[in-house]
Amino acid sequence: MMRLTLDDLAEVVGGVVCDPADGRRAVDHVTMDSRTVRPNSLFVALPGEQTDGHDHIRAAVAAGAGGYLCRVDYAAVARGGVAVDDPGDALRGLGAWLRSSIDPTVVAITGSSGKTTTKDLVAAAVGAGRRVVANPGSYNNELGVPLTCCLLETGTQVLVAELGARGLGHITQMAQIVRPDVGVVTNVSAAHLEMFGSVDTVAEAKAELVAALPADGVALLNADDPRVAAMAERASCRVVTFGTSPDANLRAVDVRLDIQARAAFRVRDLAVRLPLPGAHNVGNALAALAAAEACGVDLADAALALAEASVSRWRMELSTTADGVLVLNDAYNANPASMAAALVTLAAMTVSGRRFAVLGQMAELGTDADGAHRDIGRRAGELDLDGLVLVGERAATVAEGARQAGLPAGSVAVVSNGDEAVARMRDWLTAGDAVLVKASRSVGLERVAAALHTPASRSPAPGQGP
Repeated sequence: MMRLTLDDLAEVVGGVVCDPADGRRAVDHVTMDSRTVRPNSLFVALPGEQTDGHDHIRAAVAAGAGGYLCRVDYAAVARGGVAVDDPGDALRGLGAWLRSSIDPTVVAITGSSGKTTTKDLVAAAVGAGRRVVANPGSYNNELGVPLTCCLLETGTQVLVAELGARGLGHITQMAQIVRPDVGVVTNVSAAHLEMFGSVDTVAEAKAELVAALPADGVALLNADDPRVAAMAERASCRVVTFGTSPDANLRAVDVRLDIQARAAFRVRDLAVRLPLPGAHNVGNALAALAAAEACGVDLADAALALAEASVSRWRMELSTTADGVLVLNDAYNANPASMAAALVTLAAMTVSGRRFAVLGQMAELGTDADGAHRDIGRRAGELDLDGLVLVGERAATVAEGARQAGLPAGSVAVVSNGDEAVARMRDWLTAGDAVLVKASRSVGLERVAAALHTPASRSPAPGQGP
């Protein structure tokens, strides 16, 4: 973050420096976590689910914080306080001010799935020709987005901002902070239906990004998703479409997958190769190329950068255990569309052994939850996987769908938790096999993927003799 004195900070956020003698103190880094404080940090004291940040002010100052944002009733806790009515609102105000002061080109990204991967790919592609700041991980909510703005420094040319939503109006509010010049919508599907109620409402929420773009902006829309393509009607700016559809402005052709299901394709006269598995990532890569072009980056340079791109953890993360098992860790989150895409990716991999999946619950699907889980089971069965380990809530429903699609009962295991899933997979897996691990974030199946890298003795798997 650009360096600010506490006097300057107070003016920006409409606060008061608690002790006027502290006004010349300076901060150049923002955090909400007292454990990540470093010298000259600004600690933002926010209430959380488990604890209140105000209880950690003294620890933050002791760790070297140059200042802290707090409610008025905590003004005298330690030196360096800036008192405000609401620290969260103050953080959002600071983020908006920094975005305006640095004035980068802003690429904002939303969609039901693939947002973070697309954000990472956009950052890589645009970074081929520009100085870029992007959300760390999935900092895509009303706190994570302004925190991302606090990473801006003098000289930053492009801000890549992922925008999530758990209700109507959320994207509009975050767009007011980042004021996007370029907006990317990846897709619309059944995600967070517990909050939205219907896929049509999800589409309405995602379209808020398109509506927020200025007249001289650019809307980048997925031509392969009818709900996204229809958002062109909401745009008051130029629209560029991407996809494999013949009418896409930026179209992928000759899509091929290698033995690890990593895609290669051609766009215009350029060859593009992706470092991560999944044919569904072709659309994400096209979005990144379109964003790079909108930011003035040469498309050939952007394509080369994509080949070396790295994405956030637990998204189509490939690794091989010491025992020769290929682990596809896509455990960060899940909804029906992303779960189906992951299963198709697993089925597309060329392996010498067999293919298994460890699947957990897809959360926040509301009244459609049972049907969605049963459909995923059917999809796994149709793909002729060699075995499923299904974890926790709604595991039995997924198993029902898998058996309906013809997967033998002996190839489907329903377990209560991750430890049981690890034990079952250790029994089944042998060298040359591949296993997908995927569930919603709350299930925590990334621990299963990590545990599979610990060798263990095994007993016969489905289809094997003693």
